[in-house]
Amino acid sequence: MGVYREQLVPRMIDKACGTAELLEWRTAVAAGLSGTVVEIGFGSGLNMAAYPTSVSTVYAVEPAEVARTLAADRVAASPIRVEHIGLRGESIPLDDDSCDGALCTFTLCTIPDVEQALREVRRVLKPGGRFHFLEHGRSPDEKVVTWQRRLEPLQKRLFDGCHLTRDPVELLEAAGFRLERVASRYAAGPKPWAWFTEGAAVNPG
Repeated sequence: MGVYREQLVPRMIDKACGTAELLEWRTAVAAGLSGTVVEIGFGSGLNMAAYPTSVSTVYAVEPAEVARTLAADRVAASPIRVEHIGLRGESIPLDDDSCDGALCTFTLCTIPDVEQALREVRRVLKPGGRFHFLEHGRSPDEKVVTWQRRLEPLQKRLFDGCHLTRDPVELLEAAGFRLERVASRYAAGPKPWAWFTEGAAVNPG
């Protein structure tokens, strides 16, 4: 699985998540961020075109070397300064209360210790700092959830640990964030993969 995981999966994700429809979602979820932002699961830089001009610096956390290579042109084309700072969301090498905001898109589904990663995001966010997110996850429809549970073992194997049944809202609330705005609906595509939730949460400090 080494070559598949390290070389092919980042390229597959770049293509699957780089659609025009998803850019609209990304732009909507990034709106309102400003200053210094930490992005966990930076991937191939697909959010660079979505960031508002109010963002000055992005601290990028991304484990896949191929994804970081794919991101190079997008980073170079953006006026925003990007600094790759770490490989794992579970251990972010930034000081406490050092970021104005945080962003993740299609990331919480995959991080092995997602609870620890969210604790790290809270740690580096300033009190009152905003965490914007766009994630797929567990559907509210029981028939769809049944299929998600059936497909999840294969999904995790093929896509580097990606879960279909994690609920981003539950995860954020359990981590102590205060949800400010949440909107969920089906996107285009097969329903087990298409229940999307986007929103914004605040670090209460």
